[in-house]
Amino acid sequence: MEPPSQKILASDDVILRAARPADCDDIAALSNLPGFRFGTLRLPHRSPEAIRKWLEGFTSDDFALVAVKAGRVVASGGLRLLQGRRGHVATLGMGVHDDYVGQGIGSKLLKELLTVADNWLGVRRVELTVYTDNAPAIALYKHNGFEVEGTHRSFAFRDGRYVDAHAMARLAA
Repeated sequence: MEPPSQKILASDDVILRAARPADCDDIAALSNLPGFRFGTLRLPHRSPEAIRKWLEGFTSDDFALVAVKAGRVVASGGLRLLQGRRGHVATLGMGVHDDYVGQGIGSKLLKELLTVADNWLGVRRVELTVYTDNAPAIALYKHNGFEVEGTHRSFAFRDGRYVDAHAMARLAA
């Protein structure tokens, strides 16, 4: 049996690995792409320095991965463990480079994040928010066991208007 740390880390030409401060330039470039940013709560023009500070501020309650293709970060995602009476919960966030959407990279990244949540962190509930107009992401999450639990109206201000988001969650078996 293969060690868990090497289980899904490389397939095809995509490598999944832990995010690190040295990735700050690539992650900043990724997060500033119009399509990537449109699906997140991130503001435009994130600097590599801001991303480095964010990565360096990770605690044991944070778990972040990047997907690398041809030496370039093409997706990022992570889990944040909650505390106290919500200690069984992790929040999930992720995104894929505009030029690599629809190539299965998001699916690989999500599956690895869920494997870590289920088999290494003992997370019972993984939750996220996703804009209601992000049909590809909603389909990906539903395919991986997430269910819509409700809709947040006027959840965020994006591109000059307020938009709604679904609250979605997946409970471990």
